[in-house]
Amino acid sequence: MTEKASTVEKLVSTCQNTDLKRIGEKVLNRQRLSFDEGVFLFEEASLSYAGALANWVREQLHGDKTYFNRNFHIEPTNICVFSCNFCSYSRLYAHREEGWELSSKEMVDIVKKYDGQPVTEVHIVGGVHPKMDLNFFINVIKEIKSHRPGLHVKGFTPVELDYMFRKAKVSTEEGLKRMQAAGLQSLPGGGAEIFHPQVRQQICDDKVDAEGWLHIHKTAHAIGMQTNATMLYGHIEKFWHRIDHMERLRQLQDETGGFNTFIPLKFRNGDNAMSNVPESSVVEDMRMYAIARLYLDNFPHLKAYWPMLGRQNAQLALSFGVNDIDGTIDDTTKIYSMAGSEEQKPTMSTKELVNLIKQVKREPVERDTLYNVIKNYNLVNTEEQEIDAHLN
Repeated sequence: MTEKASTVEKLVSTCQNTDLKRIGEKVLNRQRLSFDEGVFLFEEASLSYAGALANWVREQLHGDKTYFNRNFHIEPTNICVFSCNFCSYSRLYAHREEGWELSSKEMVDIVKKYDGQPVTEVHIVGGVHPKMDLNFFINVIKEIKSHRPGLHVKGFTPVELDYMFRKAKVSTEEGLKRMQAAGLQSLPGGGAEIFHPQVRQQICDDKVDAEGWLHIHKTAHAIGMQTNATMLYGHIEKFWHRIDHMERLRQLQDETGGFNTFIPLKFRNGDNAMSNVPESSVVEDMRMYAIARLYLDNFPHLKAYWPMLGRQNAQLALSFGVNDIDGTIDDTTKIYSMAGSEEQKPTMSTKELVNLIKQVKREPVERDTLYNVIKNYNLVNTEEQEIDAHLN
């Protein structure tokens, strides 16, 4: 038994709250938590208790390995036919002069900027523009793959896809297969927000609902696409809404096994229709990560999106169940900076990411989009100049 394991076992065995003790014992015995136990953790567990259990699970799965990738984003437009109250990013189509629209050439030119650089993924996501339809994006994907065949194309939330497919009058399966044939390889997790209609109707009533979101991901899994999942937390939802959201994801993962990672996304209140709603504290953020790790027992990875949290809080999250901090980004996303996140220019070099992870005694591992290992940077015996040569 390791020293860390014995410490966690002692923490559980000496817990004075019998319900929390029973939950801790279930975690240590790798038994699934119930819905009510998930809610109870939010309501009653101290951060130290939930965090210690989550870190134990994280280390059972991954040891100290902490994943990142070399990626960049393309945001085709922030013009959108939908009006989500939490969004600081989009501009309604009627006011499109306030937004941006990239042509297919401009998007391919962004890809060309990275010629000769060891990036492995382009992440394409943006607003829902009525003129950027299914055929438009199929052609964009084809051009990207023609220029750089080895670049993994991850793109489009179910919000975007649902609109594209309905407008093109194609089924979800047909639409996804056409995009897959063009070169789309996986889906990001965005657009999930909070699944329960009690909340969804108040924050994003006009876009695809929970059943539609889950159906698109289920269909993607069925045709061999892996995907991610998110949850927007820390606004008007209750704790049980969070567990309801994760329960639906857990059930679909039981059925398909197609999700790679879960990414809790912190609500930011800058310049949107919910600016009156206070943001969650760092303590609540870490509790969210910890309980997600404990509840989503069939998700292999838990990601903290560092541009949203900030670098120091992303480091902190590595002790609360998180084993992935996303990628280099390279200042190519505005979604969170426009809402007031700590990172107004979200870019980190590979060397900076490696050092960020090493500073908290974790093991930096560069991955591709599907979590195949590219490089383990735990090079404690390598000369500094050799490390620099590989990173730059």
